[in-house]
Amino acid sequence: MTGSAKRKGDRAELEVQALLRDELGVHARRAFGAGRRDEIGDIAGVPNTVIQVVDWKDVAAAVRAKPNECELQRLEFERQTGEPTFGATFVRLRGGEFRVVLTPAQFFALWREAA
Repeated sequence: MTGSAKRKGDRAELEVQALLRDELGVHARRAFGAGRRDEIGDIAGVPNTVIQVVDWKDVAAAVRAKPNECELQRLEFERQTGEPTFGATFVRLRGGEFRVVLTPAQFFALWREAA
């Protein structure tokens, strides 16, 4: 990742970290080690949840690619911990707002837990 793209991604992760802390009261923090084979998300500290953050100019590409990457990381986290896990991808839209995007499997797991 280039310098400006990395800084942009770092800023987005810090913003999501703050949102999670403020809204959920969890000790969310940026996870380090991006790109490792056993990476399990961009944000740590949300119990049993893998959080991916993306701030790409091509939002459609981000929506297509990153939730699937998050799902692979969620499966790895579940394999490592033996605990059921959840996954969510925070996608920044033009203008700065975030939307949370889930794969169908991620939504179904969340719904089953909520029900």
